[in-house]
Amino acid sequence: MHQYTHIHYIFNTIMQQYAESYSVLIAISGGQDSICLIKLLNDFINKNNIKLKIEYIYIDHQWRIDSKKNIKHLTNYLTITKDRLSIYQAKLLTNSEMRARYVRYQIIIEHAKKYHFTTIITGHTKNDNIETFLQKLIRGTTIDGATSLSIKREISNNLALIRPLLMITRTELYWFTRKFFLPAWSDNTNYNYNVQRNRLRHELLPYIQKYYQMNLVHQMDGFLNNTRIDNDYIKQNTIKLYLFIRHRSYIAINYKLFKQQHQTIQQRIIQLLLYHNFQKTLNFNLTLKIINILGKTHESTNNFYIQIPYQNLLVNIYYEWLYIS
Repeated sequence: MHQYTHIHYIFNTIMQQYAESYSVLIAISGGQDSICLIKLLNDFINKNNIKLKIEYIYIDHQWRIDSKKNIKHLTNYLTITKDRLSIYQAKLLTNSEMRARYVRYQIIIEHAKKYHFTTIITGHTKNDNIETFLQKLIRGTTIDGATSLSIKREISNNLALIRPLLMITRTELYWFTRKFFLPAWSDNTNYNYNVQRNRLRHELLPYIQKYYQMNLVHQMDGFLNNTRIDNDYIKQNTIKLYLFIRHRSYIAINYKLFKQQHQTIQQRIIQLLLYHNFQKTLNFNLTLKIINILGKTHESTNNFYIQIPYQNLLVNIYYEWLYIS
Protein backbone atom coordinates (compact mmCIF):
# COMPACT_ATOMS: atom_id res chain seq x y z
CA MET A 1 0.00 0.00 0.00
CA HIS A 2 1.27 3.46 -0.96
CA GLN A 3 2.34 5.59 2.02
CA TYR A 4 0.92 9.10 1.67
CA THR A 5 2.84 11.78 3.60
CA HIS A 6 2.34 15.50 4.19
CA ILE A 7 5.04 16.10 1.59
CA HIS A 8 2.97 14.20 -0.96
CA TYR A 9 0.02 16.41 -0.06
CA ILE A 10 1.96 19.66 -0.62
CA PHE A 11 3.50 18.40 -3.86
CA ASN A 12 0.21 17.08 -5.29
CA THR A 13 -1.64 20.26 -4.40
CA ILE A 14 0.92 22.39 -6.26
CA MET A 15 0.98 20.08 -9.26
CA GLN A 16 -2.81 20.07 -9.54
CA GLN A 17 -2.93 23.84 -9.27
CA TYR A 18 -0.04 24.84 -11.53
CA ALA A 19 0.75 21.94 -13.88
CA GLU A 20 -1.69 22.69 -16.68
CA SER A 21 -0.10 20.42 -19.29
CA TYR A 22 1.08 16.84 -19.54
CA SER A 23 4.32 17.42 -21.44
CA VAL A 24 6.99 17.78 -18.76
CA LEU A 25 10.78 18.18 -18.76
CA ILE A 26 12.34 17.62 -15.31
CA ALA A 27 15.77 19.07 -14.52
CA ILE A 28 17.66 16.85 -12.07
CA SER A 29 21.13 16.50 -10.54
CA GLY A 30 20.97 13.23 -8.61
CA GLY A 31 21.10 14.84 -5.19
CA GLN A 32 18.53 14.65 -2.41
CA ASP A 33 16.10 17.19 -3.92
CA SER A 34 16.16 15.58 -7.37
CA ILE A 35 15.66 12.02 -6.10
CA CYS A 36 12.73 13.18 -3.97
CA LEU A 37 11.30 15.00 -6.99
CA ILE A 38 11.43 11.81 -9.08
CA LYS A 39 9.72 9.82 -6.32
CA LEU A 40 7.01 12.43 -5.72
CA LEU A 41 6.28 12.86 -9.41
CA ASN A 42 5.83 9.14 -9.95
CA ASP A 43 3.63 8.82 -6.87
CA PHE A 44 1.54 11.73 -8.19
CA ILE A 45 1.11 10.00 -11.57
CA ASN A 46 0.18 6.66 -9.99
CA LYS A 47 -2.23 8.19 -7.48
CA ASN A 48 -4.11 10.21 -10.11
CA ASN A 49 -3.80 7.59 -12.86
CA ILE A 50 -2.70 10.12 -15.46
CA LYS A 51 -0.41 9.88 -18.47
CA LEU A 52 2.45 12.33 -18.83
CA LYS A 53 5.02 12.86 -21.53
CA ILE A 54 8.04 12.90 -19.23
CA GLU A 55 11.72 13.38 -19.86
CA TYR A 56 14.54 14.07 -17.43
CA ILE A 57 17.49 16.31 -18.24
CA TYR A 58 20.89 16.43 -16.55
CA ILE A 59 23.55 19.12 -17.14
CA ASP A 60 27.17 18.16 -16.45
CA HIS A 61 29.28 21.27 -15.71
CA GLN A 62 32.42 19.09 -15.43
CA TRP A 63 33.09 20.34 -11.91
CA ARG A 64 33.48 16.91 -10.32
CA ILE A 65 35.69 13.94 -11.03
CA ASP A 66 32.80 11.61 -10.14
CA SER A 67 30.32 13.17 -12.60
CA LYS A 68 30.29 10.04 -14.80
CA LYS A 69 29.49 7.88 -11.78
CA ASN A 70 26.70 10.31 -10.87
CA ILE A 71 25.25 9.96 -14.37
CA LYS A 72 25.42 6.17 -14.12
CA HIS A 73 23.68 6.36 -10.75
CA LEU A 74 20.87 8.44 -12.24
CA THR A 75 20.54 6.15 -15.26
CA ASN A 76 20.20 3.10 -13.02
CA TYR A 77 17.62 4.77 -10.78
CA LEU A 78 15.51 5.95 -13.70
CA THR A 79 15.18 2.40 -15.01
CA ILE A 80 12.40 2.18 -12.38
CA THR A 81 10.37 4.86 -14.15
CA LYS A 82 11.47 3.85 -17.68
CA ASP A 83 11.52 7.54 -18.65
CA ARG A 84 14.00 9.11 -21.03
CA LEU A 85 17.09 10.88 -19.66
CA SER A 86 18.92 13.48 -21.77
CA ILE A 87 22.47 14.36 -20.72
CA TYR A 88 24.30 17.54 -21.74
CA GLN A 89 27.90 18.42 -21.05
CA ALA A 90 28.41 22.18 -20.71
CA LYS A 91 30.97 23.31 -23.29
CA LEU A 92 31.77 26.52 -21.44
CA LEU A 93 33.81 25.63 -18.35
CA THR A 94 33.31 28.18 -15.58
CA ASN A 95 33.68 28.39 -11.81
CA SER A 96 31.14 31.20 -11.61
CA GLU A 97 27.89 30.05 -10.03
CA MET A 98 25.88 32.77 -11.82
CA ARG A 99 27.42 31.98 -15.21
CA ALA A 100 26.89 28.23 -14.75
CA ARG A 101 23.24 28.86 -13.82
CA TYR A 102 22.75 30.94 -16.97
CA VAL A 103 24.30 28.24 -19.16
CA ARG A 104 22.25 25.51 -17.45
CA TYR A 105 18.94 27.31 -17.98
CA GLN A 106 19.77 28.13 -21.60
CA ILE A 107 20.37 24.45 -22.34
CA ILE A 108 17.21 23.33 -20.53
CA ILE A 109 14.97 25.93 -22.20
CA GLU A 110 16.37 25.25 -25.68
CA HIS A 111 15.85 21.52 -25.19
CA ALA A 112 12.28 22.09 -24.01
CA LYS A 113 11.48 24.24 -27.04
CA LYS A 114 13.15 21.87 -29.49
CA TYR A 115 11.18 18.84 -28.29
CA HIS A 116 7.90 20.72 -27.65
CA PHE A 117 7.70 20.47 -23.88
CA THR A 118 5.30 22.93 -22.29
CA THR A 119 6.44 22.61 -18.67
CA ILE A 120 9.87 22.56 -17.04
CA ILE A 121 10.08 21.29 -13.45
CA THR A 122 13.01 21.96 -11.10
CA GLY A 123 13.74 20.80 -7.56
CA HIS A 124 14.15 24.17 -5.82
CA THR A 125 13.15 24.05 -2.17
CA LYS A 126 12.11 26.59 0.46
CA ASN A 127 15.76 26.75 1.57
CA ASP A 128 16.87 27.56 -1.98
CA ASN A 129 14.41 30.45 -1.98
CA ILE A 130 15.93 31.86 1.23
CA GLU A 131 19.51 31.43 -0.02
CA THR A 132 18.70 33.11 -3.34
CA PHE A 133 17.08 36.04 -1.53
CA LEU A 134 20.12 36.50 0.74
CA GLN A 135 22.53 36.34 -2.22
CA LYS A 136 20.57 39.04 -4.04
CA LEU A 137 20.23 41.12 -0.88
CA ILE A 138 24.01 41.07 -0.38
CA ARG A 139 24.67 42.03 -4.01
CA GLY A 140 21.98 44.71 -3.95
CA THR A 141 18.50 44.12 -5.29
CA THR A 142 14.99 45.53 -5.66
CA ILE A 143 11.65 44.14 -4.52
CA ASP A 144 11.36 42.45 -7.95
CA GLY A 145 14.69 40.69 -7.52
CA ALA A 146 13.94 39.68 -3.94
CA THR A 147 10.73 37.91 -4.96
CA SER A 148 11.89 36.44 -8.28
CA LEU A 149 11.82 32.77 -7.18
CA SER A 150 8.16 31.79 -7.48
CA ILE A 151 6.30 28.48 -7.81
CA LYS A 152 5.40 29.22 -11.44
CA ARG A 153 7.07 31.46 -14.00
CA GLU A 154 5.99 31.95 -17.59
CA ILE A 155 9.06 31.65 -19.83
CA SER A 156 7.12 32.14 -23.06
CA ASN A 157 3.57 31.73 -24.35
CA ASN A 158 4.00 27.96 -24.65
CA LEU A 159 6.50 27.22 -21.89
CA ALA A 160 6.30 27.55 -18.09
CA LEU A 161 8.70 26.76 -15.24
CA ILE A 162 7.25 25.11 -12.11
CA ARG A 163 8.98 24.57 -8.76
CA PRO A 164 6.70 22.13 -6.88
CA LEU A 165 9.14 21.70 -3.94
CA LEU A 166 9.30 25.42 -3.15
CA MET A 167 6.98 25.04 -0.14
CA ILE A 168 9.04 22.17 1.31
CA THR A 169 12.23 22.53 3.38
CA ARG A 170 15.45 20.64 2.85
CA THR A 171 15.05 19.09 6.31
CA GLU A 172 11.65 17.68 5.32
CA LEU A 173 13.14 16.20 2.16
CA TYR A 174 15.93 14.64 4.20
CA TRP A 175 13.25 12.94 6.32
CA PHE A 176 11.45 11.87 3.13
CA THR A 177 14.67 10.39 1.71
CA ARG A 178 15.27 8.37 4.87
CA LYS A 179 11.65 7.21 5.11
CA PHE A 180 11.59 5.77 1.59
CA PHE A 181 15.26 4.71 1.45
CA LEU A 182 15.97 6.89 -1.58
CA PRO A 183 19.51 6.70 -3.02
CA ALA A 184 20.50 10.37 -3.01
CA TRP A 185 23.92 11.19 -4.47
CA SER A 186 26.22 13.26 -2.24
CA ASP A 187 27.67 16.18 -4.21
CA ASN A 188 31.01 17.25 -2.70
CA THR A 189 30.91 20.61 -4.54
CA ASN A 190 28.13 21.60 -2.12
CA TYR A 191 30.84 21.81 0.54
CA ASN A 192 33.19 24.04 -1.47
CA TYR A 193 33.24 27.23 0.61
CA ASN A 194 34.63 29.27 -2.29
CA VAL A 195 31.05 29.20 -3.56
CA GLN A 196 29.04 31.95 -1.86
CA ARG A 197 25.82 29.92 -1.65
CA ASN A 198 27.62 27.14 0.24
CA ARG A 199 28.92 29.61 2.83
CA LEU A 200 25.42 30.97 3.29
CA ARG A 201 24.04 27.45 3.62
CA HIS A 202 26.63 25.96 5.98
CA GLU A 203 27.87 28.99 7.95
CA LEU A 204 25.70 32.11 7.91
CA LEU A 205 22.22 30.54 8.11
CA PRO A 206 23.14 28.01 10.85
CA TYR A 207 24.76 30.86 12.84
CA ILE A 208 21.61 33.01 12.64
CA GLN A 209 19.43 30.02 13.52
CA LYS A 210 21.57 29.18 16.54
CA TYR A 211 21.93 32.66 18.03
CA TYR A 212 19.01 34.75 16.71
CA GLN A 213 16.06 32.84 15.26
CA MET A 214 15.62 29.07 15.42
CA ASN A 215 12.65 29.20 13.03
CA LEU A 216 14.56 31.31 10.50
CA VAL A 217 13.54 29.48 7.31
CA HIS A 218 9.80 29.69 7.99
CA GLN A 219 10.02 33.31 9.22
CA MET A 220 11.91 34.44 6.12
CA ASP A 221 9.62 32.41 3.88
CA GLY A 222 6.64 34.22 5.40
CA PHE A 223 8.33 37.57 4.78
CA LEU A 224 9.03 36.68 1.13
CA ASN A 225 5.45 35.51 0.59
CA ASN A 226 4.07 38.80 1.97
CA THR A 227 6.57 40.79 -0.10
CA ARG A 228 5.56 38.85 -3.22
CA ILE A 229 1.89 39.68 -2.62
CA ASP A 230 2.74 43.38 -2.19
CA ASN A 231 4.90 43.32 -5.32
CA ASP A 232 2.15 41.66 -7.37
CA TYR A 233 -0.26 44.37 -6.26
CA ILE A 234 2.18 47.13 -7.32
CA LYS A 235 2.75 45.42 -10.69
CA GLN A 236 -0.97 45.08 -11.38
CA ASN A 237 -1.62 48.74 -10.57
CA THR A 238 1.35 49.85 -12.67
CA ILE A 239 0.01 47.99 -15.71
CA LYS A 240 -3.51 49.38 -15.21
CA LEU A 241 -2.22 52.94 -14.88
CA TYR A 242 0.15 52.56 -17.84
CA LEU A 243 -2.70 51.40 -20.08
CA PHE A 244 -4.80 54.35 -18.88
CA ILE A 245 -2.24 57.15 -19.39
CA ARG A 246 -0.46 55.96 -22.55
CA HIS A 247 -1.06 57.70 -25.87
CA ARG A 248 -3.26 55.76 -28.27
CA SER A 249 -1.11 56.50 -31.34
CA TYR A 250 2.39 57.46 -30.19
CA ILE A 251 4.99 56.12 -27.78
CA ALA A 252 4.03 58.49 -25.02
CA ILE A 253 2.29 58.82 -21.66
CA ASN A 254 0.27 61.65 -20.10
CA TYR A 255 2.90 63.67 -18.25
CA LYS A 256 0.52 65.46 -15.85
CA LEU A 257 -1.09 62.20 -14.68
CA PHE A 258 2.37 60.58 -14.50
CA LYS A 259 3.69 63.28 -12.16
CA GLN A 260 0.79 62.74 -9.75
CA GLN A 261 1.91 59.18 -9.01
CA HIS A 262 4.16 57.88 -6.26
CA GLN A 263 7.85 57.57 -7.22
CA THR A 264 7.66 53.76 -7.09
CA ILE A 265 4.87 53.76 -9.69
CA GLN A 266 6.71 56.35 -11.80
CA GLN A 267 9.83 54.21 -11.95
CA ARG A 268 7.88 51.15 -13.00
CA ILE A 269 5.89 53.04 -15.63
CA ILE A 270 9.10 54.34 -17.24
CA GLN A 271 10.58 50.81 -17.23
CA LEU A 272 7.37 49.33 -18.63
CA LEU A 273 7.14 52.02 -21.34
CA LEU A 274 10.68 51.29 -22.53
CA TYR A 275 10.38 47.52 -22.36
CA HIS A 276 6.95 47.39 -23.99
CA ASN A 277 8.00 49.54 -26.96
CA PHE A 278 11.77 49.02 -27.33
CA GLN A 279 12.47 45.77 -25.42
CA LYS A 280 15.07 47.70 -23.44
CA THR A 281 15.56 47.55 -19.68
CA LEU A 282 16.83 50.36 -17.49
CA ASN A 283 18.61 49.69 -14.22
CA PHE A 284 17.33 51.18 -10.99
CA ASN A 285 19.89 54.03 -10.79
CA LEU A 286 19.30 55.24 -14.35
CA THR A 287 15.52 55.09 -13.93
CA LEU A 288 15.81 57.07 -10.67
CA LYS A 289 17.98 59.67 -12.43
CA ILE A 290 15.32 60.16 -15.12
CA ILE A 291 12.57 60.45 -12.49
CA ASN A 292 14.59 63.07 -10.56
CA ILE A 293 15.16 65.14 -13.71
CA LEU A 294 11.49 64.93 -14.63
CA GLY A 295 10.55 65.91 -11.10
CA LYS A 296 12.48 69.18 -11.40
CA THR A 297 10.63 70.29 -14.52
CA HIS A 298 8.03 72.99 -13.93
CA GLU A 299 4.34 72.35 -14.57
CA SER A 300 4.35 75.06 -17.26
CA THR A 301 7.14 73.33 -19.24
CA ASN A 302 5.92 72.80 -22.80
CA ASN A 303 9.07 71.49 -24.47
CA PHE A 304 11.85 69.60 -22.69
CA TYR A 305 14.42 66.96 -23.77
CA ILE A 306 16.46 64.33 -21.91
CA GLN A 307 19.10 62.25 -23.67
CA ILE A 308 19.30 58.78 -22.04
CA PRO A 309 22.96 57.66 -21.91
CA TYR A 310 24.06 54.59 -23.90
CA GLN A 311 20.50 53.61 -24.77
CA ASN A 312 20.14 55.98 -27.78
CA LEU A 313 16.75 57.06 -26.49
CA LEU A 314 15.36 60.58 -26.25
CA VAL A 315 12.76 61.67 -23.70
CA ASN A 316 10.69 64.63 -24.85
CA ILE A 317 8.05 66.51 -22.87
CA TYR A 318 5.72 68.29 -25.24
CA TYR A 319 2.77 70.03 -23.57
CA GLU A 320 0.99 67.33 -21.50
CA TRP A 321 2.67 64.33 -23.13
CA LEU A 322 5.98 62.60 -22.37
CA TYR A 323 7.33 61.06 -25.60
CA ILE A 324 10.19 58.59 -26.02
CA SER A 325 11.94 58.15 -29.36
